[in-house]
Amino acid sequence: MQSYWAISIALIAAATAFGAVGSQAAAKNENLAGKFQCGPDAKVCQWSGKTFTVTQAGNHLDIKNDKGDQGTAILTSAISISAGPPWNMLGVISNDGKTINWSNGSEWKKS
Repeated sequence: MQSYWAISIALIAAATAFGAVGSQAAAKNENLAGKFQCGPDAKVCQWSGKTFTVTQAGNHLDIKNDKGDQGTAILTSAISISAGPPWNMLGVISNDGKTINWSNGSEWKKS
């Protein structure tokens, strides 16, 4: 659990540091709608789901996995995202908007 909080704090610090990147970066990553595949940790993906469908309206995202779980997330900056239940994790978005590295150790790649 201590490791989870250390990662979460590091992600928040990174998101805060890069939050002032500017509107060009925000526009670059604003569309996360689509399908994502979970990896590389098979155990984490077994729990959280292997595929995810994301729909987006502004900074609000609706997420549904292959197991039927549904939740929401908020884009908190051009490079950070916060997902609520059932996942409850923080993520850092890649520059090209095709990968999200999550605080639970998983990585979602846009397919």
